[in-house]
Amino acid sequence: MKGINIAEQGHIVNILPPVDITGGADSDVFSMGNYAHATIVLQVGVSAAAWTATILQACDDFTPSATVDIAFRQYEEETAAGDTLSAAIAKAATGEAAPSANNGIFYVMEIDASELPAGYPNLRLHITNGTNSVIASAIAILSGARYAGDQSATAIA
Repeated sequence: MKGINIAEQGHIVNILPPVDITGGADSDVFSMGNYAHATIVLQVGVSAAAWTATILQACDDFTPSATVDIAFRQYEEETAAGDTLSAAIAKAATGEAAPSANNGIFYVMEIDASELPAGYPNLRLHITNGTNSVIASAIAILSGARYAGDQSATAIA
């Protein structure tokens, strides 16, 4: 096989199944404990208007009991039904403010486990939104496994 077999060389976590994020949404918390890197893909299907912000949060546990907003790198495809990502854009801990209101767009967020604050080995996506109806979903692709194999252990418990 040539290329990347994500199912065996990484781990996919469905952190935010397709949902209306009116009023905001938090993804599932997932662990970076056994992985060196996370790629989060946030997809927007239908958007009545732009949501307020997309923030990446480091979490102390799966509840989470405490969170810290963190900086990350983001690639953007804000053209409806497009597939050409922008160059990497450094996002501050305040996240992505004023995202596009287009339908059929996506964002790719990248972060290394080494960038997480001490005592916060987990991540979640925190989306703020007012009353705008936006249908969105997100997956995390974890890579750089400490214990790789054809089946990987859960990262959400």
